Amino acid sequence: MDQVSATFRAQAPCHFTYASHAAMFVGFTPGVADLPVPFLNPKFARLFRLGRAGHAGHGTPGFTVDGDDIVAGFRKAGYHTVGTGAAGWFDGSTPVSRRLTGNFKHFRFTGHAGVRQQLAFVKQSLARRWRDDAFVFINVGETHVPYHFEGAPWPAEDNPCRPFQAEDRADVCRARQRQCLEYVDDVLAPLIEAFAHATIVVCADHGDCWGEDGLWEHGISHPMTLTVPLLIRYRGQPVEEAVALPEAALGRLGRTAVPQPVA
Repeated sequence: MDQVSATFRAQAPCHFTYASHAAMFVGFTPGVADLPVPFLNPKFARLFRLGRAGHAGHGTPGFTVDGDDIVAGFRKAGYHTVGTGAAGWFDGSTPVSRRLTGNFKHFRFTGHAGVRQQLAFVKQSLARRWRDDAFVFINVGETHVPYHFEGAPWPAEDNPCRPFQAEDRADVCRARQRQCLEYVDDVLAPLIEAFAHATIVVCADHGDCWGEDGLWEHGISHPMTLTVPLLIRYRGQPVEEAVALPEAALGRLGRTAVPQPVA
């Protein structure tokens, strides 16, 4: 993932999965509020914008499409739209999930710890269109609580980040999530390499509290549940090279944020 761009500490649109994805799917990706930089700050210029919807910003959008959401917009523009989700909000058996998944041509819900299945599904769906215009979305589950991946050396039932828990397991949360991140990074490497010439966004939909103010997990608005990493590659260039960054941004380059990526 480090090959995508520098890592920026950003703020998510919301503190839980559904709301953040609903916002991102209409162009409100995570942003760095104090940097007036296109794409890093969606208020300044959005990477994805729905035509005639919301404020146009002060800069030129990366992509402008028309539709119910950006997925529909890219599909209308001729892109092959493929998506896969692990979080329960993407479960197709629930009516609410259709608001997030209904405009994809191909979508599969895998449940937690299924990133290998997700990558296989993307490859199968793209098939010979691998190099054609495509909008690909993956909501990864391994880095989400309870922080577990296939073959992990700890039981999947042991969640170190439970709401209202009395025991401080922040160190366990940190260590396990980092291992999950490394696992996901390895699995997704071929996909990231295949689209190195294109536009890539790696981010999280929310963060987690690990005991701050006595809070654990997410689903409640807090600085830590809203703090996420953000990496952007725009048309084959890391965002810090594709746009001119102000002096204030230089200190943020390469800084690691809360490692819970959902690509």
